[in-house]
Amino acid sequence: MNKLYMMTTISDRNQTRRFLAFYKEYGVTVTMITFGKGTAASEVLDSFGLEAAEKALIFSFVTDTEWKKIKKGLEKQIKIDIPGSGIAFIVPLASIGGKKQLLFLTEGREFKKEEESQLKDTKYELLVVIANQGYTDMIMDAAREANAAGGTVVHAKGTGTEAAQKFLGVSIAVEKEMIFMVTRKESKNAIMKVIMDKAGINSEARSIVFSLPVTETAGMRLIEDGDEFFT
Repeated sequence: MNKLYMMTTISDRNQTRRFLAFYKEYGVTVTMITFGKGTAASEVLDSFGLEAAEKALIFSFVTDTEWKKIKKGLEKQIKIDIPGSGIAFIVPLASIGGKKQLLFLTEGREFKKEEESQLKDTKYELLVVIANQGYTDMIMDAAREANAAGGTVVHAKGTGTEAAQKFLGVSIAVEKEMIFMVTRKESKNAIMKVIMDKAGINSEARSIVFSLPVTETAGMRLIEDGDEFFT
């Protein structure tokens, strides 16, 4: 049975279009792109003949079958194994906030949803909300109704507007915000539900929410003491 993963690609910013074109060849066009900066020590950069660079982070969604094909393509076409070409890795999704959101993330590609995350013993999960820019307050106000406290917001650019119109039945803005929250596993469903009800795809926020399993944590005393805490 196929599993669904969030695929993260980190590369030099000037390689973003190359990776997007590559993923499009494999039928993956729903992505979120944000930017950062590399932090490798100068001696490491010198040993590989590299320069410090602005980085692009590309978030996409693939099944395990697709990942195996993409991984081979990354190695053969992108030469990703060569130092400095970039890295890509996958994290399994634990749950997704609704059938329409699932169809959007997979772009209708063949996929059968499983009942539980493949990591069944996790105590915490990372909630990820993808929404139109400017609606963080709406989302967090909704989340606080389920005793959420806060979140970390990252600005991103989205793609896949055609897939949104087809599978969500709505248009979405290119400018996006990604909100990351860590919560107890047993609190996850209530928080996801209120976000979908109050700030979901039928609202101006057009929020999509899913969760990723968290295997280990540190600094989560507030959760252990009974108070929700988000990254």
